Amino acid sequence: MDRLFIETKIAADDAGAIRGIAWKFGTPDRIGDVIEPGAFAKVALPIPMLFGHDMSDPVGTWDTANEKADGFHVEGKLLVDEVARAREVFALVKAGAVRGLSIGFLTKKADARPGGGRTIKALELFEVSLVTVPMHPGARVTSAKSAADALRLAALINRATTALTGG
Repeated sequence: MDRLFIETKIAADDAGAIRGIAWKFGTPDRIGDVIEPGAFAKVALPIPMLFGHDMSDPVGTWDTANEKADGFHVEGKLLVDEVARAREVFALVKAGAVRGLSIGFLTKKADARPGGGRTIKALELFEVSLVTVPMHPGARVTSAKSAADALRLAALINRATTALTGG
């Protein structure tokens, strides 16, 4: 009987990895604000990762941030090995209870929009928070990785391999 073994490596620093879209371009938020591409040009990394915009509740850092055609994307790490609250927040994210992202910023340049809201052309970003309900409906967590997820995937692959090879 032939067996197929798939080696799986899990890097400890993957625990708590998270990414998302912090602002979606082209559509307004719940109060009518639109942020234009280019407004995030002067973002300084790392960006604090907070829970619910609470400045006394940092849970990680956003270490990568860039504008893409569809919006402002961030990648970072919840400090699950160092901060107990980060472990709690990560559990909420993985369970789907916390799915949104929201930005805390100071407007530097904006114009009023007909019907309400602003078109923001320049801003100073202070933080990106994990939230239950984001101000912008398109701002959301797109991926949250952990060692447990990798182990579940490895087990699934091994079960499928066993089923396919008959043994």
